[in-house]
Amino acid sequence: MRFRMPAEWEPHERTLIGFPCRPSTWGNTFEAGRQEFATAANTIAAFEPVTLVCADKADEAAARALVSDKVETIVIPMDGSWLRDNGPLYVTDGKNRRARHFRFNAWGERHAQRDRDAALGHSLAKRLGDKVDSVDVVVEGGAFAVDGAGTLVVPEACLMHPNRNWSLDREEVAQRISGALGIDTFIWLEQGLVEDMERDPDRMHYGTDGHIDLFFAFTGPKKAVMYAPDPDDVNAEALSNARDVLSKQGIEVADFPYMSGFEADDKRFIAPYLNFYVCNGAVIVPVAGAEPDKDEDALSLLGSLWPGREVIPVRMRAGPMQGGAIHCLTQQVPKL
Repeated sequence: MRFRMPAEWEPHERTLIGFPCRPSTWGNTFEAGRQEFATAANTIAAFEPVTLVCADKADEAAARALVSDKVETIVIPMDGSWLRDNGPLYVTDGKNRRARHFRFNAWGERHAQRDRDAALGHSLAKRLGDKVDSVDVVVEGGAFAVDGAGTLVVPEACLMHPNRNWSLDREEVAQRISGALGIDTFIWLEQGLVEDMERDPDRMHYGTDGHIDLFFAFTGPKKAVMYAPDPDDVNAEALSNARDVLSKQGIEVADFPYMSGFEADDKRFIAPYLNFYVCNGAVIVPVAGAEPDKDEDALSLLGSLWPGREVIPVRMRAGPMQGGAIHCLTQQVPKL
């Protein structure tokens, strides 16, 4: 049996989370961000083991003051805290587990001094006792989604951004990723959310060139949920085109009309509900809390898509202001 990347809803051995470690990046949201990450860790730890990665002993002491005894803390030098993007990506053949370590270049070389983050996927997997295979292609874990049954979806504008895989063509990129993750059907979408791709002084900007985990998630083999905005929304045309592409590939897509958002620092920020994380027995969902009625409706719809799992909201604002939410800060380790 060949190696494949399991779906997120398959059983986990643990969840990996990085503890925010760079005040210069977070600014006045640093302490709030640490609290949000700790709350997410504590929430997930009620369902499965959580390992919180800290950059040094001082950060570990700060983390221990915020997390429960159910959360393990370890120290590995790092520069950031978004383990979805630079943490190890796991594959399994049913009996064995290996980590794939893709190249990480700080979201298209947008950030300096990220050498330790570029090595973290390898060093963390080795620390956990797993064998690691390096894959020579730039990929962040939040850029793509897999259904565990051989299908992968990714926005081309992200993966083929000139600052990522400039030396490779589309077919080479797809071939390398497919071979590493056990993919049979590789689906290219045109782009992700405009908020993640364009700089607008009046709006937030995530800066990942269109990560898929802001607007799309698989819910089963060949089944998915995707943000479906109003027709006058800036993302409406691109997401409608994406839906057509997915349908032609046999993907059953459930429309999700809700987007969580809030105002801060005279800008509009989004905290996408679809940036949820599926752990053992639960779905952990980011909510901004600015629109309680919308939060309730969104959580109810997600509950219908995940029968048998508890849907739990976690309030997040500091994270979204810095570029991520629940899915972005987590990385699953599949259970054998």
